Amino acid sequence: MPSKLSYITIICLIFFNCASRKIKDVPYLTKVEGKAQIQPTLNVFKPRNTETDKNPVVIFVHGGYWSEGDKKSYGFLGRNFAKKDVVTVIPGYTLSPNASYDEMAKEIGQAVQWTRNNIEQYKGDPEQIYLMGHSAGGHLIALITTNPKYLKNKSVVKGVILNDAAALDMKSYLDKNQPTSAYHYDVTWTKNPENWKDASPIYFVDETTPPFLVYVGNKTYPSIIKHSASFVKVLEPFQPNIKQIFLNKKHVPMMSHYIYPWTKRYDEIIAFMNENK
Repeated sequence: MPSKLSYITIICLIFFNCASRKIKDVPYLTKVEGKAQIQPTLNVFKPRNTETDKNPVVIFVHGGYWSEGDKKSYGFLGRNFAKKDVVTVIPGYTLSPNASYDEMAKEIGQAVQWTRNNIEQYKGDPEQIYLMGHSAGGHLIALITTNPKYLKNKSVVKGVILNDAAALDMKSYLDKNQPTSAYHYDVTWTKNPENWKDASPIYFVDETTPPFLVYVGNKTYPSIIKHSASFVKVLEPFQPNIKQIFLNKKHVPMMSHYIYPWTKRYDEIIAFMNENK
């Protein structure tokens, strides 16, 4: 039997697909990072009726413990953004145990570069690129926009939207909870404590960090609440007006409510984008 979420997704496909054109499974890697034989690709959602060729662009990175998830599950986000004249790029990436956090982050960095180089042909503005991610995806976008080894020029990203992001301080978490084979954490993070700090965005925040908008669920995992608060505290000296929005939701509903095109989140995110052009 299809799940309730599946039925909602089908309804979205029927009623909202006319607002966008989907270009699927576009190769984006110039350098193979992970060990998977099938290399990841990305989907692009292009507004059909836009009046300009310079629309803002959101790159969305999905979550799933760094070992699960699929870009195909998030078409509703691309279609709903398209209704508001936002081009959306949704990359897949190599999951653990075929990739570590470092290899995943490098792939997402390549997705940003691909978008920078190619998004004009989809009516997107390469000067208005924003990153959005949920859970593990939030970690990866936070990592590539803080740790300087992933993007040659972080200024190509105009803003970052974290949606219940995990692992913002993975070092402090793994110091107390050593990585095991559960969810392939021993592969994702390795057993080397030096890598745990390298994987933690909180240790790389500085004046070059792009503006952040941070969503956190009041009913989410305690580690996410704790580390999001710590991350925002470290960001505040550089971004005194950083916005943190708390929602009365658990971890999965923090993403699934984006299925509804009328959620206030879209307007909040677009307002954030307009403030940080």
